[in-house]
Amino acid sequence: LSRIAETDATVLVLSETGVGRDVLARMIHARSPRRDKIFMKVDCASIAESLIESELFGYVRGAFSGAGSQGKAGYFEIADGGTVFLDEIGELPLPMQSKLLRILQDREFMRVGSTKVQQVDVRIIAATNRDLSRNVEEGTFRNDLYYRLNVARIAVPPLRERKADIPILIQHFLDTFNQKYKKHVHSSAKALEAMGLHSSPGNIRARRNL
Repeated sequence: LSRIAETDATVLVLSETGVGRDVLARMIHARSPRRDKIFMKVDCASIAESLIESELFGYVRGAFSGAGSQGKAGYFEIADGGTVFLDEIGELPLPMQSKLLRILQDREFMRVGSTKVQQVDVRIIAATNRDLSRNVEEGTFRNDLYYRLNVARIAVPPLRERKADIPILIQHFLDTFNQKYKKHVHSSAKALEAMGLHSSPGNIRARRNL
């Protein structure tokens, strides 16, 4: 991760949900030459398909019914000079994938309703829990976009495959919550052993909540 961070390469993080992709993306940004610029997280799965283009690329005045009178900058424009983290990129609709490809290839875009091409300088980090190579074969993900994203790939193993991390994580979360709630809770050896035997289907997020 540290080696990748120092470059300006596009990063693709592949993992199950709950492993801390957001943390990894922020670490890459914090260790990169863009660290003093904005870090913009975009959850591709949470934006309605009808709004995703205007959210990513912005729109001009009168672009559509209900558009703001002054227009609006999109996430890429706001993050110019910084890093855009596209979480759950496997959920991005096919029409939007081609527009994202233009950002990756030419570093340019157009606001919705505009004929003016704008340049943008952003680093893209993408993440998904999907098997994108299979999605390419199924025709639900563009192969040219996949190869553009798959420059520096980080595959994060699920927590059940790295159980040595569990005691460290438990201690970290205990410290965090002890400070937050003014408590002095400790974990016994038996408790740690029991949590190490758990399959951790929700990975780090579920372990934190536990």
